[in-house]
Amino acid sequence: MTEAIRSVNRAAAVLRAVAAGGSSGVRQVDIVEATGLQKTTAHRLLTTLVDIGWLDQDVETGAFHVGLPMVEFGLKALNRNGLLDIANPSLLRLAGKTGDTVYFSVRSGAEALCIDRVTGSFPIRTLTLRVGDRRPLGLGAGSLALLAWLDDAEIERILALAPATPPYPAPESAATWDAIKVARRLGYAVNDGGVVPGAVGVGVPVFSARREPVAALSVAAVESRLGPGRMPEVGASLQEEASVVAAALERLAPGINSAGMRRLLPQDD
Repeated sequence: MTEAIRSVNRAAAVLRAVAAGGSSGVRQVDIVEATGLQKTTAHRLLTTLVDIGWLDQDVETGAFHVGLPMVEFGLKALNRNGLLDIANPSLLRLAGKTGDTVYFSVRSGAEALCIDRVTGSFPIRTLTLRVGDRRPLGLGAGSLALLAWLDDAEIERILALAPATPPYPAPESAATWDAIKVARRLGYAVNDGGVVPGAVGVGVPVFSARREPVAALSVAAVESRLGPGRMPEVGASLQEEASVVAAALERLAPGINSAGMRRLLPQDD
């Protein structure tokens, strides 16, 4: 490996470590621990990345954050081939109909990646995910919807390898299987506040022509707004829009599957 390639790999590792830190940012000492880099190497890379604007450093705490140019790059990558364009109208309709927050997620290995979010009109907003956030498959309504309709052998493989995605733990297998059985019976996945206390979610898969879950739509609300009496109505609305998105995906990329979705969204699986 040439020194130039090694430097690029190290810079990429630093960027991934900062991105994983979320809104609180990441200290240099944590980046060194996460990447295995020497302190002087990490410092040099961080200084360079701040200089070019790809990272920002909080002047008070010293923590590092992803810079706005990187956010812009990510948004452009997310909408490659118009994927967000075809899903966003469904999110807008769902947010308008329910008044709550709607999410669009895709599978990235053993994780769910949130790629779009639309907030509704209800004044108490349940913003449990940001665009770009990841969760282990099975944690949260959209993430569970992506998992529950896979074949059983694939689910077992995913749960055996499922990573913890800070601040979320790896899903517990027995509890996840119980939730999968409920989801398959109802036709929609339910998160009853187990991820964010007081926040309840309902999610459905977006199926390919071969009935493989390639994406998920979900709605999140405060517990008082999304009780058992309202869940079937929200689930039916989600299923209706999931069919619309599925048809648009098939027109965009006939025969689309999970691997094809990942090619539409370049990322590190």
